[in-house]
Amino acid sequence: MGMNAVVMRFTAAWFLLVFHGPYVRPDLFGKFDLEPVNLDVDTDRVMKRVNERFLSVAIDASLVAEEKFVYLLASPKLKTLSSALSPGFLRFGGTKQDFMTFNPRTYHQEYPRHSYGYLGDTCKRLELPPLLEENLKKQWALQTLLLQQEDLKGTYKNVRFTEYAVDLLHSFANCTGLDLIFGLNALLRTKGNSWNSQNAKMLLEYCESRQYKMSWELGNEPNSYQKKAGFRVDGYQLGLDFAHLRKILSKSKLYKSSGLFGPDISQPRDHRRDLLEGFLESGAEAINACTWHHYYVNGRDTSLEDFLDPDVLDMLATKTQEVLETVDLVSPGKRVWLGETSSAYGGGALGLSDTFAAGFMWLDKLGLGAKLGLDVVIRQVLIGSGTYHLVDNNLDPLPDYWLSVLYKKLVGPEVLHASVLSTLGPRRRLRVYCHCTNKKSANYKRGAVTLFALNLSKGTAKINLPSHLSNSSAEAFVLEAPEAGEQGLLSRSVKLNGLVLKMVDDRTLPDLRGVPLHTGDPLNLPGFSFAFYVLRQAQAAACH
Repeated sequence: MGMNAVVMRFTAAWFLLVFHGPYVRPDLFGKFDLEPVNLDVDTDRVMKRVNERFLSVAIDASLVAEEKFVYLLASPKLKTLSSALSPGFLRFGGTKQDFMTFNPRTYHQEYPRHSYGYLGDTCKRLELPPLLEENLKKQWALQTLLLQQEDLKGTYKNVRFTEYAVDLLHSFANCTGLDLIFGLNALLRTKGNSWNSQNAKMLLEYCESRQYKMSWELGNEPNSYQKKAGFRVDGYQLGLDFAHLRKILSKSKLYKSSGLFGPDISQPRDHRRDLLEGFLESGAEAINACTWHHYYVNGRDTSLEDFLDPDVLDMLATKTQEVLETVDLVSPGKRVWLGETSSAYGGGALGLSDTFAAGFMWLDKLGLGAKLGLDVVIRQVLIGSGTYHLVDNNLDPLPDYWLSVLYKKLVGPEVLHASVLSTLGPRRRLRVYCHCTNKKSANYKRGAVTLFALNLSKGTAKINLPSHLSNSSAEAFVLEAPEAGEQGLLSRSVKLNGLVLKMVDDRTLPDLRGVPLHTGDPLNLPGFSFAFYVLRQAQAAACH
């Protein structure tokens, strides 16, 4: 299919969205008033403790389908946005990683050690000139249409990447304070169907010559290899492949203790659980954490109602428990990560996954995932094809980006118990989580707690704090759609305490300030909104 046909197809989809919008249940916006609800919050003990890089992000491997687009990572604007998400992991992977091979332009067997090549060792050595950035962004918008068409067909072209792509990725991660995880191609196979590691060895040799510190993955969603590549790799063999990679890493001075994560399997179904069990039997000792992927819905067949449905949000708990049970059975104590996740698979839901409405799924996943014991959650994607990105094709931040920055700013790794005392009827549409406040924030003292809540109904929720917290001074960070009603939920903007969030300039983010609340008053959470409440003087024993 030519470029014109692709553009026409997606233009037609856009037309339907603009003039008809996603399907919405007629009574979704029917208002009902929520009676005041009481919370139970235990501030004496830590329920779970997650990685300080719990909220992490991905760059989709499709960015190297044409290597020129990797130069978008040299954008000062994108670096500014990404720096606010540190500390975190930066996963480079996805479907395209299993169709990529390293093809360096320097063909010497030994690379000059400590030579940093084109980029140099400083963050300002290369910045994308504004005119070139504008041109690349326009081309990238068209490229994403082609990539989406490739996903629809389910056929993927093999691509090659050079050392310049690796340089840019590492420089970007290093300059933004993120820890790079590089996804290797697992579909390079021998005649006996074991992993062919020759290309990976070449890449490792190059990265070690540059002293690039990073972690590794091998393969993406191996349960779908039959569909994508026409053959299967069973779980036990995949575990052996990881053990082989760990052996290679162990021989490197730089990478002998580096992270290795996998198998990046899709969410559990019967044959996928069998694959995971087989993988752990042979590969558990090779990995630092077991990774799996989760999406709530099919992006080509969903609705705004799904994004606001407590039953849909609760599906994460069911799938997570299945994975945790499998891992505990075969490899007790192994940490479990959501290695790739967002709202809707298939590249996201057009007109939904990049809007304010997507924040309900994202914030609830962060709260529920930590409560269940997931150690890290990697958001698909920071930048890449599809519609579930945090930063759009013009490198402008979307609502989920601002939500992520606030989470980083306010939420610490210690998970506390918090629940609504009654979850019957309309109260099911109020979801509440609590952590110790981020101790690295200069604005808050130890002992502070951060409560975050989602109101999935139209009526305002009045939340009564338990008596031991009701006298604490509090700050509210309330995120709302820029306008009321359905159109507001489908907006690609968000308000913080009444003001629409936007960058000051390409190198400056706005000051994200809370609003002080009257001591002793209930917390008022507007309909179809979510908020963070920092209880500054909670004096939580668990948070000292």
